[in-house]
Amino acid sequence: MNVDQWERTKEILEDALRIEPERRGAFLDSACGPDRELRAEVESLIASHEQAGSQFLAAAAPEILALTSSTNPLRPSPIIGNYRLVEEIGRGGMGQVWLAEQTAPVQRRVALKLIKAGMYDDDVLKRFQLERQSLAIMDHPSIAKVFDAGSTADGQPYFVMEYVPGVPITDYCDQKHLKIADRLELFIQVCEAVQHAHQKAVIHRDLKPANILVQEVDGKAVPRIIDFGLAKATDRPKAGESLHTQLGGFIGTPGYMSPEQCGPNAPDVDTRSDVYSLGVVLYVLLTGCLPFQEKPGRQQPLDEMMRLVREEDPPRPSTKVSADRETSSATAEARGTEPKQLVRLLRGDLDTIVAKALKKDRQERYPSVTAFADDLGRYLRHEPISARPDTLRYRAAKFVRRHRLGVAVAVGLIVLLAGFAITQAMQLRRITRERDRADRVTDFMTKMFKVSDPSEARGNSITAREILDKASRDIDSGLATDPEAQAQMMDVIADVYENLGLYSRELAVLNRAVEIQQRVLGLDSPATLRSRSSLGWVLIREGRYAEAEKLLAGTLALQRRMVGSEHPETLQSMAHLATALSLLGRYEESEKLYRETLERRRRVLGPENRDTLVSMTNLADFLRQEKRYTEAEQLTRDALTVQERLLGTDHPDTLNSRTILTAELLGEGRYDEAERLMRDTVTIQQRVLGPEHLRTLDLRLGLAWVLKQRGRYREAEESTREICSISQRAYGPAHPFTATCTYQLGSLAALRGLREQALSLLGKAVELGLAREYAAGIEEDDDLKSLRGDPRFVAIVARQGACRRAKTTLVLRPNK
Repeated sequence: MNVDQWERTKEILEDALRIEPERRGAFLDSACGPDRELRAEVESLIASHEQAGSQFLAAAAPEILALTSSTNPLRPSPIIGNYRLVEEIGRGGMGQVWLAEQTAPVQRRVALKLIKAGMYDDDVLKRFQLERQSLAIMDHPSIAKVFDAGSTADGQPYFVMEYVPGVPITDYCDQKHLKIADRLELFIQVCEAVQHAHQKAVIHRDLKPANILVQEVDGKAVPRIIDFGLAKATDRPKAGESLHTQLGGFIGTPGYMSPEQCGPNAPDVDTRSDVYSLGVVLYVLLTGCLPFQEKPGRQQPLDEMMRLVREEDPPRPSTKVSADRETSSATAEARGTEPKQLVRLLRGDLDTIVAKALKKDRQERYPSVTAFADDLGRYLRHEPISARPDTLRYRAAKFVRRHRLGVAVAVGLIVLLAGFAITQAMQLRRITRERDRADRVTDFMTKMFKVSDPSEARGNSITAREILDKASRDIDSGLATDPEAQAQMMDVIADVYENLGLYSRELAVLNRAVEIQQRVLGLDSPATLRSRSSLGWVLIREGRYAEAEKLLAGTLALQRRMVGSEHPETLQSMAHLATALSLLGRYEESEKLYRETLERRRRVLGPENRDTLVSMTNLADFLRQEKRYTEAEQLTRDALTVQERLLGTDHPDTLNSRTILTAELLGEGRYDEAERLMRDTVTIQQRVLGPEHLRTLDLRLGLAWVLKQRGRYREAEESTREICSISQRAYGPAHPFTATCTYQLGSLAALRGLREQALSLLGKAVELGLAREYAAGIEEDDDLKSLRGDPRFVAIVARQGACRRAKTTLVLRPNK
């Protein structure tokens, strides 16, 4: 085995050992080709390596050791002239690069490059000499400078150049999450350096990210081009110094080589080969992978890669990003944007610029690196690029993009002075008029709803409800041509219905809004998910707990993926789901979710945020139902203190906390204190929310229950009948709250000895859906013990079915 054979074997071996074992076969097929002896030798060395470890070369065959003697060392002497080698920092097919310390005449860190031992035949020496000269004649801040040149004691040529402690340009841009515009600015600096080399009659021929390093100088990114080891002079060589590329070989890096570099019989390269390589670098900066790379990190066989470069057109950058959904999010994130926005940025001019730089026929590429960089500069300045047809529409669009404000003012003046004389002006006038009309209508409706909202106008609900009902009936026809705006307005209407306590009407509007949003915006749109969460809450209000749990669980999973686990809207859905789980009897899951929501809201929104305080009262109400009164009361009083200070005593959130506190006092048997707080809160709620609001009726029914417990049956019955009448009128006879009122009337009749009336009311309560509301086991209600022997009562109990036992006899609806 001679030196050349060993060097080739060793290079293939080194590359093979860096590849996963399962991919080595394909690599060796490509690297060894038809040379079976070479393939067998490499496989034998791999087997020895795996058997003996990474030091097996030390025990290699004698003939190999002979090739690596002191006259041809694999590792150079640690001292070369005035330079002490520190560590190897790179190598290529022709040379090794070492980090070295210069000792004289100055002390500094440098990069020392020399030809690997045993490779400096006449052809390689000439190439190395050319590289040395090429670097020496260039003077550009983005090209590494040459300090010195010479030969080792063994005659091994070397040169010393500036050490650049940077990272490849692609890695730097990804680490800093540079946006597309910032990447282009940095890339243009690279183009300027390459053009400088071309002006010095030097072609790099191996431009790739590893040879374009970026370092920060005074906080500013500066690209530095290194390794002109493959550079070739464009001037005719002097007599006796011609350098020919051997047929059947190639010089460059697969993936970044131009088509003419990949062809064994292709003509010699020129500066347009560097244009192609720069086009590939730009492609990677924009998309995160090579043009013919299936996915980042996945390599193709060398022969297949070269065939694709020669024969196939690469996909456009925007197509590449949009096609790979698995990695598009990470790619967009590294560029400080979203996947869809990244595709929009790449589509159009950037696609066209890259496509022109990567043309197979170099006659169709940019004629120079300067022309390439100029088009990128035009793109950044929103000017027409040379690579696209120069149409009037295209130039006009670019002009408008550069001068938005001026164009808007000019158009306004033209429209005003010309009187909309041409068709385009008439259309603009019509569109402007319709837009203004839509703005006025939307503004009017929004203000109208604000008047109806009890949070904005205290108690003005009856007249406002009539206006609101009309708006909800007219919205389908009024905004039919703009479904997105239609759904937004439906959300507004639904929110006001929520604050008015009109849950059945809110349910109908939200169902329609969700249907439109899922069709127009998609299921995973934040707006759609927000409406779905609200819909789940209304289903809870309507007593449809299983339906609500299913909808909220699915919505929560999507929100965690789309907007994050700690987004306020995600936390809202968590709170809703916790309530649904509690009402379904899944208490352990419910408490865990209540506590998780409260902890996250405290951390993300702050301890005095409105939603955080609501989470405190929701958890307190759950603990109250679990008869953990001490902990529940402390939580409620803590929240109530902050709410009264920040929101005032009339705010719906404050009133809800007062209501929950009354329930906790009742649970502890503190009836006098609870009754006083109830009466005071009912007075405020009738003024703020209105006498027909469900929260007002709910608290009044609780007060009637207290009167019943204290033996004041007639007073309790009179109040309950009034509440039941309002509920039937406002919410309908089938509403769960109406069923609860009817049940309480039945228990009062039983306490007063009115058996027939009691049985009639209890039977009606069960038929109305008492089981859906709080599923009391009425056979265990002490207020009904006088009825237990009656067959009709037994029949009523049987109709109620396998309902779960209630946690409370007071109906308290938790706040959002």
